[in-house]
Amino acid sequence: RVVSPNDASSSSSSSSSSESNDADAALPYCEAGVAVASSSSSSSGLDINGLPTADAKAQIIEWLEAKGIGKRQVNYKLRDWLFARQRYWGEPFPLIYPEGGDGSAVAIPEDQLPLMLPETDQFKPSGTPESPLAVIDSWVNTTDPATGAPARRETSTMPQWAGSCWYYLRFIDPGNSAALVDKAKEQYWMPVDLYVGGAEHAVLHLLYARFWHKVLYDLGVVSTKEPFGRLVSQGMILGEVEYSYLVGADGKVALDDDPHATVVKVSEAEVDKKGDGYVLRSDPSVRVTARAHKMSKSRGNVINPDDVVQEFGGDSLRLYEMFMGPLRDTKVWSTRGVEGVHRFLARVYRAFEAGVADVPASREQLRLLHATIKKVSTETEELRFNTGIAAMMEFINGVYKWDIRWAIRSSNN
Repeated sequence: RVVSPNDASSSSSSSSSSESNDADAALPYCEAGVAVASSSSSSSGLDINGLPTADAKAQIIEWLEAKGIGKRQVNYKLRDWLFARQRYWGEPFPLIYPEGGDGSAVAIPEDQLPLMLPETDQFKPSGTPESPLAVIDSWVNTTDPATGAPARRETSTMPQWAGSCWYYLRFIDPGNSAALVDKAKEQYWMPVDLYVGGAEHAVLHLLYARFWHKVLYDLGVVSTKEPFGRLVSQGMILGEVEYSYLVGADGKVALDDDPHATVVKVSEAEVDKKGDGYVLRSDPSVRVTARAHKMSKSRGNVINPDDVVQEFGGDSLRLYEMFMGPLRDTKVWSTRGVEGVHRFLARVYRAFEAGVADVPASREQLRLLHATIKKVSTETEELRFNTGIAAMMEFINGVYKWDIRWAIRSSNN
């Protein structure tokens, strides 16, 4: 053992028996702690005994650099193959490979940017692992601007992330033909206050946008180290709950571990809730599995928003998506839920359809109104839209208890 728990952790945990302490001492300690038995020979000059893990690491790096056998370095793990595409569509890499060189890529001068794709109607594969650009000789074959020697362009293209990685900067100054973004405008608007993206964004757009932004920061193009001030990852909306049970080769209900069983799907109308699960209505002895899956064409559970808008309207769709639950949670789609929100909006309309009375509001009415305004304002600021909508529903319930509808105006007017 070369690392032990620090004094705070070891003193806070009381030992129940000497046997357990002896057993723990025989096991390696893998957490941060204090270095022990970590002094090398006196000639090396490295002694980290008694140092916390972070300090010990720093001293080891300093010792390696002093000896000339190592250096401090930050490694970024980005898989290049995820970024290069062997297709025509996409941003071309502004790189060339001079003939007779060592094979290293050379960046083209800034005055030759942006590098544009050639116009062509040949999009078929080149017959090699290279992209269709490889067969367009007039574009691929070029010269090295530094030496005038023949060179060949990089034929892979970027997966159209090169543009989306910095679009938020270009939005600030879209008409600037001399620079990516005006420095004064960038300093005024950046960083972006709020970034809303799902889990897929965290490993795609968000990752690369931050990587590109840090490169631009090192180049002095942007003034902030981070592009986004706050990140909120919204949950995924799953398809409607699917109900099913298993049937074996003999036609009888099968167990979950039966490899020869087939899945029989049933509708919601064919099942009943029983305890924490569901059973088949026609045979309550059959347990039914209820599960929601990620929407996909292969499962046939994709909800087309156009269909929802056609039947219930755009307001119902938007309101339902915000009312389904907390923004960050994964939620299950329910068409019956859309129907409920649609009825609520119709109820709002009917509440004031006959007009309002232009009379001062009562104290109780004003109290409900301002309590709702406060609740909705707070919940909207905190992105808790579902509870804000719930407050509006409570308000409408209160409105229906009033003898008269009133125009929203102060009793002093």
